[in-house]
Amino acid sequence: MQFCDRIMAATIVLIIYISGIVLATGTKKAVFTFPEFQYKETSKNEMAFREFESACEQNPTCAQMSGITRMRCVRECISPSCYQDIYQSDQLEEGEIDVRLNSFKGCFIQRATRQRP
Repeated sequence: MQFCDRIMAATIVLIIYISGIVLATGTKKAVFTFPEFQYKETSKNEMAFREFESACEQNPTCAQMSGITRMRCVRECISPSCYQDIYQSDQLEEGEIDVRLNSFKGCFIQRATRQRP
């Protein structure tokens, strides 16, 4: 086998290998699902959420934490049951864009208004 033939054969093997990787990774799409709660962004709802958020940020347990650990602590403090439903099975990670926040706020508002007499 000549040098050019070996290069060609190696190139073909490499292309097949890369194609296999692309096909394999392309077929496995991760679907991210979580419970969704409707949230209407009104000044009343935002004020209620911010009030709880502020109180939880001052909570001695959460106040000593930083970064994502603090955010998780604050969210769990705001509503343990909503946190359990939305975040517990797939914790927020550093740098993650929180696409679940509005759902969390909706859960919080829904459960907070249900608890009022």
